[in-house]
Amino acid sequence: MCSLEKRGNLFVLTLTGDGVEEHRLNPTLISSIRSALFDAKKHSNPGSVFITISQGKFFCNGFDLKPTSHPSTAAETVLQLTEISKRLLADFISLPMPTIAVVTGHAVGAGVGLAMCHDYVFMRRDRGVLYMNEIHTGIPVPDYAVELIRSKVGKPQWVRDVLLRGVKVKADVGMKMGLVDVACDDQESAVEGGVRMGVELGKMKWDGELYAEMRKSLYPVLCSMLGLGLKLESRL
Repeated sequence: MCSLEKRGNLFVLTLTGDGVEEHRLNPTLISSIRSALFDAKKHSNPGSVFITISQGKFFCNGFDLKPTSHPSTAAETVLQLTEISKRLLADFISLPMPTIAVVTGHAVGAGVGLAMCHDYVFMRRDRGVLYMNEIHTGIPVPDYAVELIRSKVGKPQWVRDVLLRGVKVKADVGMKMGLVDVACDDQESAVEGGVRMGVELGKMKWDGELYAEMRKSLYPVLCSMLGLGLKLESRL
């Protein structure tokens, strides 16, 4: 489902093969990612950086709803995944180190949120889209996910297009919107670029806890929704 590797000051989380390599978010995968974040936090030091990459065609294909068949069961599954994904997002926002997502495949639905909760996003331009497809599938977007997108996208009309039209966003357009920081030619250059940035950020040797608190201060509305308080004043 996923693996965590430490390379010097870099913690590299890889979403590994799951048969079809869609990396759909289900309780097992979310628990595995949260466990990796806990381990990285436990073993972090000034200069640590967290990078998320994936194998296969998808970076993450959203919520895993395939096991459900009855409508009420599907609704209950969405509610469950919405709640535990909220905890995952809170873990990323409060992680005491810079975070980088390397999007080398499609990010769909909640998979977009998984990418956007990182500080920086590298994306390949030759393949893959960011696609909030909930308007097409009839799945409600939770308030915290809406706020996450709003906090990243530069213009209200782009927020509208992403959420209410379900437009498919490629890397270069994603840069224009603010969803993507760096568009790369292919998978190899995206991974290399993300790792290179991670190494450069690691050289700064920033205080991780201070970094996390300053990150949270950038997103006060989102953090309120996630139940994350600010503690900057306690460090003065």
